Amino acid sequence: MPFMADCITVLGCGQMGLVMADAAVGAGAGSVRILGLPGAMTDQLRRQRENPDRLPGFRLDESVEVFDDPAGALSGADLVVHAIPVQTSALAWSSLASSLEPGAIVVSTAKGMEVDSGRLPCAILSDAIKAAPVGGVCVAALSGPTIATELMHRKPAVMVAAASDTSAVERIQAALQAPWLRIYGSSDLIGVEVAGATKNVIAIAAGICDGLGLGDNTKSAVLARGLAEITRLGEAMGARPETFFGIAGVGDLATTCFSPHGRNRTFGAALGSGESREAFLDRTRATVEGIATTKSLVTLARSLEVQMPITHAVHDVLFGGVSVEAALDALMQREAGAEW
Repeated sequence: MPFMADCITVLGCGQMGLVMADAAVGAGAGSVRILGLPGAMTDQLRRQRENPDRLPGFRLDESVEVFDDPAGALSGADLVVHAIPVQTSALAWSSLASSLEPGAIVVSTAKGMEVDSGRLPCAILSDAIKAAPVGGVCVAALSGPTIATELMHRKPAVMVAAASDTSAVERIQAALQAPWLRIYGSSDLIGVEVAGATKNVIAIAAGICDGLGLGDNTKSAVLARGLAEITRLGEAMGARPETFFGIAGVGDLATTCFSPHGRNRTFGAALGSGESREAFLDRTRATVEGIATTKSLVTLARSLEVQMPITHAVHDVLFGGVSVEAALDALMQREAGAEW
């Protein structure tokens, strides 16, 4: 690939931000930076090269510069990797967008939907950049089955980069494809982002199955029928159905539903075991994107008249005061019909 990024800036020093910075180093970027948000312990990361609260055991390469100044971090950056939670993205980019270089690529690894607006991550970024405005910036998505605790050990993984601009996809592939990370390309930006958002909600349901001790039959049924819900919604939004049977779809869904490291699945398991949402979040201090996304998905599914019974069941448990046992019973008592 002819393109090689001279400067890559990663926004966010949580799990995904750290491993994407590591991938950029492995891909041979000329300069790699991390920009920490306020309160993100950037001083500690700069001095000790570690963030034990977010990714214990990971050490940031000495070549990576750590910034807390947006203007300095984004100056000269031709590729910016957005790796912060969806619900804080709009606020962050309201002050960041004006510091972008004209012609830069902003690629989002965030997975979820903004709870108030239902916007997907790339829509949030695009709106902020248009309001700045900065010319020639391309917004893209980067998604797939990427458990950070495996990427930190550089175990082989795949992702898919999606954008309407084919050349931007090729530039992302060249800039971030490390020896342990293979990046495929797609033009289905909506499909890739819908898959990344919805799989978190299905993973909560899968985790509930684990917490209840229901076994692999039940959990696999949740995965299969969850994929049907995801595909129906995606098609209603204009996505291509084949996207949901690829890396960003079933690939990411399977990992999120079965990995013991997935936060959404782990949260669901806690619910199934009887722990409350508040107790889990207080104990772990984790960002569980599927919680807020559930609200947005239910509203969206109703407006598009798309059936998403598993998503509705998770919503009932999280926000409707329904027990996990009652939600499961309601799903099992639904009228049987054709699979597709």
